Amino acid sequence: MTRSANYGLMHRSQPVRLFNHLFNFAWLKRVLDKREHDCKTALNQKNGGKMIIDRRQLALPALAIGLLGVAPAFAALSDEDTVAKSVEAFRAAQVATDAKALDALCAAELSYSHSDARVEDKATFIANATNRKTKFLSLAYQDLKIRVVDTAAIVRFNWVSESEAIADGKKSATKLHILMNWQKQGTDWKLLSRAATKL
Repeated sequence: MTRSANYGLMHRSQPVRLFNHLFNFAWLKRVLDKREHDCKTALNQKNGGKMIIDRRQLALPALAIGLLGVAPAFAALSDEDTVAKSVEAFRAAQVATDAKALDALCAAELSYSHSDARVEDKATFIANATNRKTKFLSLAYQDLKIRVVDTAAIVRFNWVSESEAIADGKKSATKLHILMNWQKQGTDWKLLSRAATKL
């Protein structure tokens, strides 16, 4: 499953709420309850000694059973949303040079690759990302795409940033294409690897 949008436009909790509503069996009971709806059922009617069954009585249970097939799709959407939130938290932590937040979001096995071919492990990445030699004036993850496959998530986006050197105030702009791999470890999604290519 692939998501393509800026993060601020990607909230998809509405289908999950719909799913939860439809699978509220108390709600189904009320729908089927002849007293609450003040309607006659045909269960007690007989025609030539044969019991008549209202088609609605067959349709509603069939609808409930059919909706079971939708559950996996909603579960995938939930993982996708969780990954999206982790990606946004990572971006915010980079801007804030928040070492604690970066540590929580990165896997111990992190391989972090830069567009100049430098590769850092977790400790080196966090140290360099929070050394405060430069500061971000802006950082956007544009055209974000997320695909969840079991316990792995493939994330692509365009990095667009402007930064300023603390020592001399020199500004620089950067545009990169980023590939991230996130892994579900327990209940949390962790950044396992990152690669960058100049645009």
